[in-house]
Amino acid sequence: MSDATPSPTATPERPQLPAQSPPVDPAETAAAGDKAASTGRLSWWQGDGGDGAKRNLGLIGVLAALIVVGVVTKPDLYGDPNWVWNNVLAILQLASVVGVVTVGMTFVIIGGGIDLSVGAIVALAGVWCTTVATQSYGAGGMIFTAIVVGICVGLVNGVLISYGRLVPFIATLAMLVAARGLAASISNKQTQVSSSTFINDIAARKVLGIPILVYILGAVVLAGWILLNRTTFGRRTIAVGGNPEAARLAGINVRRHTMLLYALSGLCCGIAAIMLTSQATSAQAAMANLYELDAIAAAIIGGTLLSGGRGTIVGSLLGVIIFATITNLFAINGLSIEAQNMVKGGIIVAAVLVQQFQFKSFTRFLARNRVTTAT
Repeated sequence: MSDATPSPTATPERPQLPAQSPPVDPAETAAAGDKAASTGRLSWWQGDGGDGAKRNLGLIGVLAALIVVGVVTKPDLYGDPNWVWNNVLAILQLASVVGVVTVGMTFVIIGGGIDLSVGAIVALAGVWCTTVATQSYGAGGMIFTAIVVGICVGLVNGVLISYGRLVPFIATLAMLVAARGLAASISNKQTQVSSSTFINDIAARKVLGIPILVYILGAVVLAGWILLNRTTFGRRTIAVGGNPEAARLAGINVRRHTMLLYALSGLCCGIAAIMLTSQATSAQAAMANLYELDAIAAAIIGGTLLSGGRGTIVGSLLGVIIFATITNLFAINGLSIEAQNMVKGGIIVAAVLVQQFQFKSFTRFLARNRVTTAT
């Protein structure tokens, strides 16, 4: 008989237990899931990566359709190449100010928020930078003041939403009223004329035949595209808008990032204030009226989800140009603003319906109908 003591794992009374796995990090799980999803895409056209391209192609198709309408309704004008070129520049110049505001709005919406105060921030920055005291510091002082005012008001929005836990709709709606009131108080409800030749010439000058305002729009759009698609800030914006809790577990400071998004929107409003002041050579509390609706509509048309987590800067730019083209088309045909607004409203509703439409749900619906018919 052997003296060896049997192993505890060999006895029936003490069965061997499986080794416990280490705790799973939720951030690593989410990253692994994203990696697996990305490797499973069949092609850019079928996968999620092609959604932006497909939407942008659709927007280009809408622009082409609007051009066809213009050619059919005004063949004499569109038959003149010089007029066509000047009209294109006029459309881009018309879209420039709203386009800059829309870039900031796109970041905010992708991050899961909304900003109803952008028009009021533009007005406040424009009025503040055209006061007599500010204009005494020259064009540099005016530009600095407009940008600082825009960023500071945006930061106030961000602090109220991130740390004050206010709903973005309520916080920015309150800021809309407050900023308009402060602008009216500063200007004493009067129009303030800009005496800076440098500021006034921004809208009047052209470089290589293209207005400077168009160059500013292009620079802001390019910077916004790089920030969203080529930096950590952009990836964090998409993560925060898509799933704030998952972003927090991944180590992102969601509150601070949300605050920075509203500051970025305020920065764009400050730039837009200088551009709009240059166009009108003046500023008043009623300027930039309803710009918030134009910016939100352009972002939605461009494919930005109101629920956050998805959007493109190029799509938002195309949305702004589409609305500017509609305005231009109605103007050259002598149609009323009321009809123009109805068309814009219809386009917004159609864009939201397209966002809600899910192709997989539609195919499943067809599959169920086939099964029902077969039975």
